[in-house]
Amino acid sequence: MTPKLSILLYAYPEIPYESAALNNMVASLQNQYDQNFEVLFFGDNDQTRQLADKAGYTFIPADLDNKGKALNSALRRTSGEYVLICNNAANALEFKRSATRFYAMAMDRHPDTSLLYTDYDLIDKGVRKERKLLEWHNGRLTEAWDTGYCLLFSRAFLEMVGFCDERCRFNPLNDLRFKAMETGRIMHISNRFNGVPYLAYAAAQGLDVFAYLKAGKEVQIENEEIVTGHLKRIKAYLAPGQNYHQVTYTPEEEASFKACIASVVIPVFNRPEFIGPAIESVQAQSVQNIEIVVVCNGGDDDPTIPEVRRYLPGGDKHAAHKPPVRLIIHDMNILGLCFNDALQSSRAKYYVQLDSDDLLFPDAVEKILKVYDEDDRIGMVIGSYQVYEKKADGRVEPVLTGEGKPFIVTHDEWTEENGRNNLLRIGGAGAPRSIKIKVLKELGWFGMNDSPYSRNYGEDYELVNKCAERYRIGRVWDPIYKVVRHAGGTDHMIDQVTIDVNENAKDHMRLVALRRRQKINGIEPTV
Repeated sequence: MTPKLSILLYAYPEIPYESAALNNMVASLQNQYDQNFEVLFFGDNDQTRQLADKAGYTFIPADLDNKGKALNSALRRTSGEYVLICNNAANALEFKRSATRFYAMAMDRHPDTSLLYTDYDLIDKGVRKERKLLEWHNGRLTEAWDTGYCLLFSRAFLEMVGFCDERCRFNPLNDLRFKAMETGRIMHISNRFNGVPYLAYAAAQGLDVFAYLKAGKEVQIENEEIVTGHLKRIKAYLAPGQNYHQVTYTPEEEASFKACIASVVIPVFNRPEFIGPAIESVQAQSVQNIEIVVVCNGGDDDPTIPEVRRYLPGGDKHAAHKPPVRLIIHDMNILGLCFNDALQSSRAKYYVQLDSDDLLFPDAVEKILKVYDEDDRIGMVIGSYQVYEKKADGRVEPVLTGEGKPFIVTHDEWTEENGRNNLLRIGGAGAPRSIKIKVLKELGWFGMNDSPYSRNYGEDYELVNKCAERYRIGRVWDPIYKVVRHAGGTDHMIDQVTIDVNENAKDHMRLVALRRRQKINGIEPTV
């Protein structure tokens, strides 16, 4: 009898979990209530081969150095109407006894479905945690989008797209996910209680928002090629130089900028211990015709305010020969409000970013201005940053890589040719960010938590995307910004709930960006 379901499992040369976990995974398949399925292991592992032979399952020798080619060799051996591809490379899996019956019935109910994914339970140091996954939409463009460890495809879809692209050596499932997305027929089955088809076992670790930066260069390039191909197929790709505009100024405008060429805006909430060094890093700039605008958004009682007033006229740290400090007070912690109020009252040509707990290198503004001078089509300049850490005794010291070198983030995944397309799959473009205030006004200023799911998150990412669609993005590849990590920081090692909220925010921004790009390409939005 032809099996209803084919289940594919990896067999890596080195299994990162114990043999008992592998045996348990196979046993959970042998104990299924519905046995109308086949199991195919593919890879190169003698222990797994012996286990497969003993269970009566198929083992397909394959070189996993090219996962796309290996996966296709296994897909061509399947005979089921539906194919469940399981990513058990780093995580042991355990299937509920009803899993195979559930999968077959779900697909039978929705015969046009290309891809089905489900919530799952994660066993983390013996603690069972529910993973309720995000609903799909066309803005889910990052490889970090969690669709679980088991993806169920219809065989008809796999044959229609010719299986996965064998150039995908590292992440062929990402290629298949995008191709399924293009059909518009993805189904997510959620769990209320005890309704997941499988469990995944994982080592405990925090979730790092910088993880995409730490992926190998070859992996980054492949993921960029996958998403770029997807953008081309849905007509949301922007070719090099397409739709760029010039930014022009009158002689009178240029003359007015001589007094103040840039406004460095520092929004802050209850950080009196950080604001002084941030201000002083701006006042130490090699370019001095600038201003510092500190926006305290904790209201009149924010303890940061007295520290800022020390730099105002009459304060003990005021210096008339240094760049002036302006203070704006709000009692609403909305970053877009802070930026927009500061910049709508600015007479400068450029905005420059500075977070309240970070610092600028002394030549930061100088190097930013130099890039702007290269091309009047440049609407925004983004720099590179070096990571520091504030110690318990107050010292700020450089963070070093495993090789003992300074941890410098250049975002070199950005290229002149394809950076703005690749931006849709990565978490950010870099820091510090600077934009021509005239361009900022044209683009509608910063978002003020008025994009769905945005909670003081992603307003800068949304702006970079909008700007990149109309203007060149200039780059400073030298580090000009110090990112200071500390116990109260919000930029690293955050929990899964926050990750999901943040991804919802940025993915909606990506969805809207796709629609804008399709309009640029002369078609009505289809996503």
